[in-house]
Amino acid sequence: MKRSGPLYTLLAGLALGLFVLSLNATTGEGTSSYGDAPAASASPAPSTPASASPSAEPSASPSKASPTRKDRAKTSYAGRTDDDSSAISISVRGDKAIAYFCDGRTKESWLKGNVEDNGEMKLSGKHGAKLDGRLTGDRVRGTTTIEKRPYGFTAKKAVKPSGLYRATTEVRGAKVDGGWIVLPDGRQVGIVRRDDKPSAAPPIDPESGAVTVDGDRLTARPVVP
Repeated sequence: MKRSGPLYTLLAGLALGLFVLSLNATTGEGTSSYGDAPAASASPAPSTPASASPSAEPSASPSKASPTRKDRAKTSYAGRTDDDSSAISISVRGDKAIAYFCDGRTKESWLKGNVEDNGEMKLSGKHGAKLDGRLTGDRVRGTTTIEKRPYGFTAKKAVKPSGLYRATTEVRGAKVDGGWIVLPDGRQVGIVRRDDKPSAAPPIDPESGAVTVDGDRLTARPVVP
């Protein structure tokens, strides 16, 4: 009986050691889990909302926009009617415009009026002549009505010497009034009236405007509103 005492003491010591080891293991696992928590809860870098980017909105094409008044400081447009029977030229300065319709034989008309901020223009002339058009980009598209007949047309921006010219003077006692349209391809369409009698106009020199009418040398000048 006296020998069993140390055995009990040894067993009690082993049990106590196992308990301490178990407690340490449990405490170590808890410390590890808390250390991982901050990494798991880190927020991703914020992304820029789609609505915050103004460049995502498409912009209007410059070629389709109506030129501003500043851009229309002094510009001419020239072209043909849709049926290719006549020519038309429009000279624009700011919010004012002058147009000339001419078939190169006997029919012509001068028209004038205003140009709105959106490029729309409504011009009028003698004998009920009118022009309704819109300036968009580098051209004017519209319809002109001459002697109650409508003509659709497209006039593109003219680069000198293309454009609209006119000469008004008196030659040998007769009043002379001539109008010329110089098209982008170099062709000319014009009418000269002598005491209000129309006939095909002789060609001008687009560089100088020089033209000879009934043997007299005249100068046709660009038309500006």
